[in-house]
Amino acid sequence: MPPEKDFRPSDLLKSDIDIAAEVHLRESLASARLIMEKLYRRNPREWHQSGFATAQAAIEHAFDPQLNFRFPELNGARGSDAIMLALSADYAGDRVFAFGVGLAGMIFLAYNEKLQFYLTDTLDAQKLYNCSRNVEIAAWKLANARDAQGALLLLSNELNGEARNLSFERELGKIIAYQDAMAQVAAQKTNRVIRRVVQTLATAVFLPI
Repeated sequence: MPPEKDFRPSDLLKSDIDIAAEVHLRESLASARLIMEKLYRRNPREWHQSGFATAQAAIEHAFDPQLNFRFPELNGARGSDAIMLALSADYAGDRVFAFGVGLAGMIFLAYNEKLQFYLTDTLDAQKLYNCSRNVEIAAWKLANARDAQGALLLLSNELNGEARNLSFERELGKIIAYQDAMAQVAAQKTNRVIRRVVQTLATAVFLPI
């Protein structure tokens, strides 16, 4: 049985949808953090590019709640822009840091750059839907982006014969599911229709959030 949550006076100002949004956001960011940890384990050379003493130090910096996923070392790139930077063949920085910050930042932007929600808050269903599609694009690019010699820019899933490690795919799938579910909730609350977009992943472009 999960532990009971302590009651706070501010909880009186939250609807069930607000509480659900906080849970979806928290779980999505937890998956983004886990993906970053896994990427550092598969690509240990990357955190050295950031100048941190350990990969864990880089992760703690990336998820510092006071920084809102905005970092001068990425020249202000956030969300999908940071992901594109991470998977650019000529990028010389820490690709894992840029990808992790980009993924988490994209989620954060979809929730209006907030971590807590109250009765007066309204989520944009289209932003949440676009975020899901962008995570699909990011997953495809992560698995396929290569340098001029044909080597993967970042190692993620392993498909060596019968040895299959799809843990990255599973975590990214969780993020997609959370955003799609929350998009439907937000659409029903605001009585708005989500504009659905169909793209081929190999040529897809990131949608605005």
